Order: sequence, then structure tokens, then C-alpha cells
Amino acid sequence: MENLLNVTAAPLSLTSLAVNLLLGIVLGSLVAWYYTAFGKSFSNRSKLAATLPVLVMITALIISIVKSSLALSLGLVGALSIVRFRTAIKEPEELIYLFLAIAIGLGLGADQRSATILATVIILGYLLIRTLIKPRPAKSNLFLNVITDDQDDGFQRINEQLEQHVEMAELRRLDHNESGLQATYLIKAEDGETLSRLMDSLRADLPGCELSFVEQDNALNG
Repeated sequence: MENLLNVTAAPLSLTSLAVNLLLGIVLGSLVAWYYTAFGKSFSNRSKLAATLPVLVMITALIISIVKSSLALSLGLVGALSIVRFRTAIKEPEELIYLFLAIAIGLGLGADQRSATILATVIILGYLLIRTLIKPRPAKSNLFLNVITDDQDDGFQRINEQLEQHVEMAELRRLDHNESGLQATYLIKAEDGETLSRLMDSLRADLPGCELSFVEQDNALNG
């Protein structure tokens, strides 16, 4: 039992560790590029993608250190059991790429380089083929926010104007109180002239209303 739980780990090969970390940068960057280019997540993909190569390297380092000692492995389990992550994962797609980055780190940390490279290529290849077979709809990250004090039929008037001027309008938020209502839509417009006509029509139909447009790409670098 003493030999089984010996805390003295076998010496770690620095050359092997360096190769694994460099390979982790390459594979992690490949996953990050794919997620940024082809991901369908509505959140800021570029920000999450930047963390994936680092996650791969950290996982590979941890596995490289603990793989030669059962005691260190048990200690790692105990240490991680007290960690609490407060940041919620908002979209399931984020979990796919986080787990893929962790899996790459695990494979490299265990010195299974060929299997890790092969699995990464196959997984990304499958995701790419699935994306090409079923292309995602045209990207639309333009939001329209309307504030009006018309409590009678203001919401109906906004919808009528949107139906006349934009290709697509999806209600994302609606607030109604004593002072009026506020509605936020995800819209798809043909060009800037269409937006200009929409603004003119809304202001004519709802005098005193406040309008604002927010482009998600420009705001979040997504």
C-alpha cells in the first residue's frame, strides 16, 4: 500500500511536455478558429475561442504531472471537488468546444498524440460536413429598440411597420408599465435605406417615440 500511494512521482520529461504543449497550441487554435468561423452560438464566440488553446495546455499540464502518481491523482480529485464555477454556460454549443478542448488536453497529457490528432480532425471534419450540408441561416445581429408612451395600440403599430419594411423581425423583449412600453426586436433589413424608411414610418406613426439600433458584431466583436 505504501508503494501504491507513494507521493514521489516519476520525473517528468520536459521535452515531452514541451512537445505536448506546442501541439496543444496548434490543436487548440484550430478548434478556436473553427468555433469562431462556423459556430452558431449567439454569445461572443471570439472571446470564448481565445481561451480554448489555454484550456488545452492547462489540461495537458495537469495530466502530465499527475499521471505518474496515484496519490497526486487522488489529491487532484479532492482539490477540484471544492471548486465552484459561478459562470453559467448559456448555450449548449459552448459545452461542445469546451469539452473538446479538455479532451485534447487529456490526450496530449497522456502522450497519446496520434490518437488525439486523429480524433480532433475527425470531430472537426464531421462538424464541418454537418455545417455544409445544413448551412446556417443568413446572419442577422441587428437589434431595434423602440420606446413609446402609446399604451393603447403602440405594440400593434410597431409590428405593422416592421412587417412592411423588414425581411424578418423577432421579438426579444417587451416591457410595459404606466409610462408606456419598450420593445426590442432582432431584425433583418435589406440595406440602410430600409432602416431609414422604417425610422421615418415609426416616428410618423408613433410621435415622440425613441428609436435605437444596435449591431451585435460591432458591439461584441463576435
